[in-house]
Amino acid sequence: MTNIFIWIISFLAIAGVIIRPFKVSEAIWAVTGAVILILFGLITFNDGLTGVAKGTDVYLFLTGMMLLAETAREEKLFDWLAAHATRMAKGSPKRLFLLIYLVGVVVTAFLSNDATAVVLTPAVAAAVKAAKVDKPLPYLFICAFIANAASFVLPISNPANLVIYGDHMPTLLAWLSHFLIPSVVSVAATYFLLFATQRHDLTEKIETNITLPKLSAGGKTAMIGIGATAIILLVSSALNIQLGLPTAITGVLTSAIVILSARKNPWTVIKGVSWAVLPLVAGLFVIVEGLNKTGLTERLTAILQHSAATNVNAAAWFSGLSTAFACNLMNNLPAGLIAGNVIQAGHVPDMVKSATLIGIDLGPNLSMTGSLATILWLVALRREGLEVSAWQFLKLGAIVMTGAHILVLLVL
Repeated sequence: MTNIFIWIISFLAIAGVIIRPFKVSEAIWAVTGAVILILFGLITFNDGLTGVAKGTDVYLFLTGMMLLAETAREEKLFDWLAAHATRMAKGSPKRLFLLIYLVGVVVTAFLSNDATAVVLTPAVAAAVKAAKVDKPLPYLFICAFIANAASFVLPISNPANLVIYGDHMPTLLAWLSHFLIPSVVSVAATYFLLFATQRHDLTEKIETNITLPKLSAGGKTAMIGIGATAIILLVSSALNIQLGLPTAITGVLTSAIVILSARKNPWTVIKGVSWAVLPLVAGLFVIVEGLNKTGLTERLTAILQHSAATNVNAAAWFSGLSTAFACNLMNNLPAGLIAGNVIQAGHVPDMVKSATLIGIDLGPNLSMTGSLATILWLVALRREGLEVSAWQFLKLGAIVMTGAHILVLLVL
């Protein structure tokens, strides 16, 4: 009965995160589910603490990225970048669409998919505003979809990659040998499918007479901070150092330098950060800890080992598709944590590991709560006064994710 209650409470909490009944914050549902599991004795208080502790690196990573993004937004760095991008488009909405997509690939590859949601979304919102675009969503959808489609270009492109491999992360060259071609296919297929679905809204002329604002000293510092973060993340990845602490240090230092040099009130930046994301992540980690108590990891490990021993190709397809589906039921952070435990316990072939990681990274493009990056994207949209319904995203994701995911698994 204990296992049944854990499953029911976990299901209701995750459903609340996905559906957001009564427009209650995702964090409230995740934290409530975690607290109920502990209060009713379904998991111990120490189990809850263990779950929260497992997310430490993610909390640090998000804190650094959100501080960087908010500092850059306050210093009008995004407005400056948007004006340049809009000028380069030369009045062509299709060229602007391609430019934003290419920038999204670079940001995701070198700063992570969460950074794309946090850093790029405000920049794109500023760009479409400067271009006086009537229908901004096609351009903003790019930030959500490329954040997941390009998230296995490099090990640092998605924090979930580190969760999947744990202490057995491949070297950079080994990583590229596994994922370079699938990544190219993922990025290209996602672009063409997304463009095909949005092309009817990319016909209006956009503003060409764009005034280029002057970039403040604080804006330049924020840009240097973002560039330094990208370099630090690459070096940390090469040295097999966890990414959270370096990102947090860089974000705090950049914000502090900008605030002190401009003599600003620190509260201006602090209040703009979406801190609710941190308890959301913590709650999800506790829920996963509860699910692990039901024997979920052991059962999945046995299934995967049996499948791999019978037919490696079939096991790869099963793993890639099932993890993609699981991400959209429970978000890719807890799904990635469970998948990582299963893979590390099961000693499965490399092809199956790769398919699993692709499912965790690309699969979330089906629904708007499939990944933390997409949730962060939704938060950024709300700050711009824009809303996307779950059904609207699902209709688009069913085309874009499904087509790209099948092609990538075929290539693998």
